[in-house]
Amino acid sequence: MEYFAGEYDVIVVGAGHAGCEASLAAARMGCKTLLCTMNLDSIAFMPCNPSIGGTAKGHLVREIDALGGEMGINIDNTFIQSRMLNTSKGPAVYSLRAQADKKKYSERMKHVMEKEPNLYIRQLEVVSIKAQDGKISGILTKNGAYFKTKALVLANGTYLKGKIIIGEVSYNGGPSGFMPANDLSQSLLDLGIELRRFKTGTPPRVNARSVDYSKMIEQKGDEKIVPFSFMSDNIEREQISCYLTYTTDETLKVIQDNIHRSPLYNGTIKSVGPRYCPSIEDKVVRFPDKEKHQIFIEPEGENTEELYIGGASSSLPEDVQFQMYRTMIGLENVEIVRTAYAIEYDCINPLQLKPSLEFKKIEGLFGAGQLNGTSGYEEAAAQGIIAGINASLKVKGEDPLILKRSDAYIGVLIDDLVTKGTEEPYRMMTSRSEYRLLLRQDNADLRLTDIGYKIGLVSEKRYERFLKRKNDIETEINRIKNIQVTPKKEVIEILSSLGSSELKKSISLYELIKRPELDYFKLESLDIDRPNISYDVKEQVNIISKYEGYINKQLEQVEQYKRFESKLIPQGIDYDQVKGLRIEAIQKLSKIRPISIGQASRISGVSPADISVLLIYLEREYREKDLKK
Repeated sequence: MEYFAGEYDVIVVGAGHAGCEASLAAARMGCKTLLCTMNLDSIAFMPCNPSIGGTAKGHLVREIDALGGEMGINIDNTFIQSRMLNTSKGPAVYSLRAQADKKKYSERMKHVMEKEPNLYIRQLEVVSIKAQDGKISGILTKNGAYFKTKALVLANGTYLKGKIIIGEVSYNGGPSGFMPANDLSQSLLDLGIELRRFKTGTPPRVNARSVDYSKMIEQKGDEKIVPFSFMSDNIEREQISCYLTYTTDETLKVIQDNIHRSPLYNGTIKSVGPRYCPSIEDKVVRFPDKEKHQIFIEPEGENTEELYIGGASSSLPEDVQFQMYRTMIGLENVEIVRTAYAIEYDCINPLQLKPSLEFKKIEGLFGAGQLNGTSGYEEAAAQGIIAGINASLKVKGEDPLILKRSDAYIGVLIDDLVTKGTEEPYRMMTSRSEYRLLLRQDNADLRLTDIGYKIGLVSEKRYERFLKRKNDIETEINRIKNIQVTPKKEVIEILSSLGSSELKKSISLYELIKRPELDYFKLESLDIDRPNISYDVKEQVNIISKYEGYINKQLEQVEQYKRFESKLIPQGIDYDQVKGLRIEAIQKLSKIRPISIGQASRISGVSPADISVLLIYLEREYREKDLKK
């Protein structure tokens, strides 16, 4: 029997990494927010790798944090190992990665959300979404409760019609033993939302007592721990080692002998999986000449013996899995405690979304996370915070927050989804960003914290801390610009010891830092009055000084990009009336309905010639409107 259960400004369905950030953002921006989850124990749960960050993903976490999100703070409080990746390359691709205590990560996030004043958490299953006249109106739960709302964020993860597949065995199920959501998909279809079927998977978990670490390569955490959150001070913590091992010839033979039993290759799995995170059997088939594959042994927490076998996800039958994993170096006697599996699930075509992550067809309905066709906790959380922000702004009658590709990796991620779409689970990579020298992880606060503060998500405490850091950076840069280094004997000796040529004339310390073999830190002996400032400020000063020329070139490119982004396209435009557009361009533009010339230019199938035609058409339309005034 249906009954009225209450009214909320914003409702979020799903409590994974997208749902957590969405509900916290909406609540912190002053909206009365309801978070619905099928199981309270699934809040911020990690069904796959127990880690946060990594290449490009670390950038997303820093940006979420800079906007006022929780993921960075949460992992700083619960990690068991921290490493900065890509340090042999330039700072544009440095990426922080932390191994999490899986249970503590989930428990802390749950507790933070329970304490949030405007946030109400309920364990219930949403089975239907209600809309009236093209606007969201409420949700209905399995128990008959009807909740009214002005904005709804869907963050269903891999739960929609979830199906677990292990060899010849398949059954309805959500990730890691949780229940699937079997009813909501039909409601989305009834609303005219296009669904598709994607697939992902996870490796087995094994008991640490059955692993021989002596045959493996130990991987320790960094001595100097760099926090994810700009709110975290220096962190000192005992870290737990991870280990690296490899497959063997025998591993490959077991897989090849049983490939006919793999759901990936016998037709059982028909959905599309992530290209950049293939299963071990997929790696063997796709790279037949590769003699061995890396396998990462990662602890799931301080108070458990469960280990995650990274790089070895599989949907092979359970009996084959036992044979296969026991052929890997150091895993000869391994005890599997959780079998590897593949999971198929419903998700949407993200071309149905606006850049605000609001559905084009239904006002007030937003999508975030794996529902939108992405993979990864970080990608999900990044969408979640934007969806939560924009749901809140929608309720308040304010314009949405749309981050541009030149603003953030989050902007790249969302623009890729809503402009290009995706035919497979989307993963963020540094190569997807045209402006990665500007969008470094170390300057995420300088790019985004002002924005977070203006929309009401960044707290006063965070903003004051940001202003101090910003001021410290500017002050130190001005100081070193005014320090003149002269070609004195002691200076020449110091430069020689650093492998740098002698000075011919006086030069500012700021300019001297630009020499390839030098940096801000190496020249400390020439800077006797250096102030006592934090390491992260020094790092920022060093990067700005050394890469100023490259940064300025990218800023010029951004200005050119912004000119196209500022040319807005009327949303009611009839592309059939734009003479000169090719048929494919008319079809793509009519379907995606870009908000700007910049977005239109990135649509696959829209050529530079089509853009020129569109610009001429819009210019003529604007001119005619001006004449009528």
